[in-house]
Amino acid sequence: MIRPLKWIKDLFFQNLGWKLLSLAVAVVIWALVASEPELATFANVRLEYKNLPEGLEISSEPVSSIVLELRGPSGALRGTGEAIHPAVVIDMSGAESGERTFSIGDRNVKVMRGVRLVRAIPSEVRFHFEPRRMHSVPVQVRFLGEGQNGFLVADYQVDPPEMEITGPRSRVTRITAVLADPIDLANITGTTEFHVNVFAEDPFVRFLTTPEAVVTVTMKKK
Repeated sequence: MIRPLKWIKDLFFQNLGWKLLSLAVAVVIWALVASEPELATFANVRLEYKNLPEGLEISSEPVSSIVLELRGPSGALRGTGEAIHPAVVIDMSGAESGERTFSIGDRNVKVMRGVRLVRAIPSEVRFHFEPRRMHSVPVQVRFLGEGQNGFLVADYQVDPPEMEITGPRSRVTRITAVLADPIDLANITGTTEFHVNVFAEDPFVRFLTTPEAVVTVTMKKK
């Protein structure tokens, strides 16, 4: 019985000074936190998503931020950027073609201990999903100032003549051509090569290669 009693005695009294100091520090910290007034604040945070199924595209106007009403100790709320890590994150793993609504709540908002979510504004977000489509469309060239110096276009070549685009199916289907930046011919004679950027008029549609084309123009006198 002596050894167990000695072990218990050592457990309580060994390094007693450090143990008492640690206890005092813990009590002070607890008192400071407990005495902090509870406040509420609004935080504007990013809306992020994960696990979007392969081959599916978001075709509705994006919701980029959510306003969260948070409540907690004043010390924690002073750094609301740290209270949420990293943002509102929606799991889209079950998304299918069509409309789907996602609720914003405790399941997809992470807050630090002591801070709680009161509400999200908006409390729900809705997305429209479509299958992804790829399509080749012609590059449409535009000229400015033709004939001002007495020369007209005799011939022109575009490289590449077509470009591949991709995006939500309905939006890609509406694109019949992509537009090259206008080429000013007001002072051009002979054969000239122009490097131009190409633009798709729907912001949801993107290029699969660098959107640039080379246009070779041959001019002739009127």
